[in-house]
Amino acid sequence: MKGSTHAVVQNGLDVLLAGGAPGLHGKQLGLITNPTGINRALQGGVDLLHADPRFELCALFGPEHGMRGDAQAGVHVQASTDSRTGLPVYSLYGETRRPRPEMLQGLDALLFDIQDIGVRYATYLSTLVYAMEAAAEAGLLFVVLDRPNPLGGQLLAGNILNPDFSSFVGIANIPVCHGLTVGEFARLYAAEHGLPEPMVVAMRGWRRNHWFDQLDLPWVQPSPNLPTLDAVALYPATCLLEGLSCSEGRGTTRPFEILGAPDIDPFVLAETLAVHALPGVAFRPLYFTPTFSKHAQTRCGGVQVYLLERARIPLMELGLYLLADLRRLSPLSRTWIQGENGTYFLDLLCGSDQVRLALEAGASVAEITANWEGGLAAFAQRRASFLRYQD
Repeated sequence: MKGSTHAVVQNGLDVLLAGGAPGLHGKQLGLITNPTGINRALQGGVDLLHADPRFELCALFGPEHGMRGDAQAGVHVQASTDSRTGLPVYSLYGETRRPRPEMLQGLDALLFDIQDIGVRYATYLSTLVYAMEAAAEAGLLFVVLDRPNPLGGQLLAGNILNPDFSSFVGIANIPVCHGLTVGEFARLYAAEHGLPEPMVVAMRGWRRNHWFDQLDLPWVQPSPNLPTLDAVALYPATCLLEGLSCSEGRGTTRPFEILGAPDIDPFVLAETLAVHALPGVAFRPLYFTPTFSKHAQTRCGGVQVYLLERARIPLMELGLYLLADLRRLSPLSRTWIQGENGTYFLDLLCGSDQVRLALEAGASVAEITANWEGGLAAFAQRRASFLRYQD
């Protein structure tokens, strides 16, 4: 697919189609997937499995954004019938987020084939957990067709989620950047929560030091607002702005890279952020007008964040500086976003209320992150026996 300098990798779907899991032949299968569930030739797994006489594909399931990926963030998706295959498509981001028993009736196995992004906030891991639990209750085999972690398998960053703050944007007590593939995460979660061990159709050729753009695989945006690998790389930091009333760039062509608010002087913001001297990153002042989401159709001042040396960027520190500086420079951005039950969305993203409370108290970024290293070291030990791929 790409040049000879890129690592040759077969994802789990390719391995499955090459005969890598003969135990699934002749089985009645359900498939949880979205547009990222493709083979190396950009062919969708739904069409490939439906046309393959070795498999009996019976039902489809779609996560947030839908099975075909056409729904915006947070928009509930209705059940439907797939126009290409005639199969039922059950929504796992609508009336229910957990497969119901009647959806699984008649199946032998439930497959999961979605490109995750390697960041705790993304909802695909929650969909995986709910599906794995439902499969266990129904006595079904749960199968993960493994795919690369786009950020590689070595990056660990952020705090460990407090289970009291578990939610659909953070379901497991793992760090923000966990360095796991979906298959590795599924095995770890199952072992730690007493679930049957899932079958993982492992990749071939992937190593932990591989970012996605170092592979010979085609990139398909994992959600409508993560069009590029740069956006995914910045997501651990800039997604925290979803907890504030400023714009995180939704409604622009560079979501999670462009950010700001109507009352921001972009030049002052860029200069303020530059003072922190964060390695590997730069800030360009700009004006922008989101077409939807926060501050839609309103001119905003802000910055575009540039990745210069992504391996050097202290992502969580970047996110915390953005929160602190935007709240200080923009009165419109000082309001924390709250849900209907009064829960602060930043607390759910952070898996704790400590970040919000510390920012309100004027704590420094260094003070906020001071005790995170111990949690990361403990997590590295927890995950060690579940790592399938080498450095």
